[in-house]
Amino acid sequence: MGSILSSSSRGVSKEALAAAVDKAKEISLLAPVVVFSKTYCGYCQRVKRLLTQLGVSYKVVELDKEGDGDVVQSALADWTGLRTVPNVFIGGNHIGGCDSVTEKHQAGQLVPLLRSAGAVKT
Repeated sequence: MGSILSSSSRGVSKEALAAAVDKAKEISLLAPVVVFSKTYCGYCQRVKRLLTQLGVSYKVVELDKEGDGDVVQSALADWTGLRTVPNVFIGGNHIGGCDSVTEKHQAGQLVPLLRSAGAVKT
């Protein structure tokens, strides 16, 4: 986890970044599964497709469609240490990106996490 003044926050004031971190934390709690994504990202599409196939109810925040998406992405980098998308949260806990999600799925750990968060019934 980086500091609030890490290199990922270039050009963003300390106050704006702090507000964006608060916003990201709030969003991460809005649904059992939250995916910070970009519409054109193949890795994001892969994660969303997997979640859909598993019958997961999830919230997507398309950062390239948000007016403050760049600032929120910088805030996510500072908060989670992950600058890239997708940036996935399950039950309010940071899971990681595409590789982390697919590795958990292949290891049989994803569905139990989703169940415990109330995101799937089966």
